[in-house]
Amino acid sequence: MQRRKSGAYMSPGEQIGGTVFFAVYLLVLPFAAAPLFDLAELLLGITLSSAMETLIYYYILLAVTVIIFHGFLARTSRRLLDNLDGAAKTALAGLVALYGLNELAYRLIHMAVDTRTNLNDVTISTRIGGAPHMTLLIVVFLAPFVEETLFRGLVFGSLKDKSRAGAYLASCLLFALLHVWQFAVTSRDLTYFLLMVQYLVPGLVLAWAYEHSGTLWTSVALHAAANALSIWTMMG
Repeated sequence: MQRRKSGAYMSPGEQIGGTVFFAVYLLVLPFAAAPLFDLAELLLGITLSSAMETLIYYYILLAVTVIIFHGFLARTSRRLLDNLDGAAKTALAGLVALYGLNELAYRLIHMAVDTRTNLNDVTISTRIGGAPHMTLLIVVFLAPFVEETLFRGLVFGSLKDKSRAGAYLASCLLFALLHVWQFAVTSRDLTYFLLMVQYLVPGLVLAWAYEHSGTLWTSVALHAAANALSIWTMMG
């Protein structure tokens, strides 16, 4: 049991460093990234497209994530190798559950706000049209890795020993909040927070996949597959 705990969750040092990074990622970078890129372009005398800025942004997030959590990532990778069959079955079951429960959540949210568009999906759809390869790289590979490490690895893993229900609740709510709060603030329309409902199901299933398999890579793979299918639907 002790081996599972040490292999599946983060050390106190990783939790402290990760919490600082998480706060910056969630609250500061969404508004600081654009001015920082403008400053970099001015100092370097270059012009970057919006797609390239987003790609660089996520590569930086990837690098910081690996630096802070490299020990945890190594441990959770060993857990994957020890349980490849179980991880694959969990990911498959999670994908089925994700789409089944999402259909219910979709119907509920559109009963409440049937005229409100999900701006996160609109943004992705627009980027696919302008820079499809960069968008696929970000949405299918980079974003799932960074988000799963933070929301499932850090938040869920750090809270699970204290309260399993609290770990699910916090990781799901924060994951949902990430995808809507910027639009609510910039639009000055609090009804956008109602759209958090459609992200609660993915957050719940992704946390379950991590807990059930004992390795973060299961939730990363499930997140990536769900995003890939979503993009395929948009492009279809």
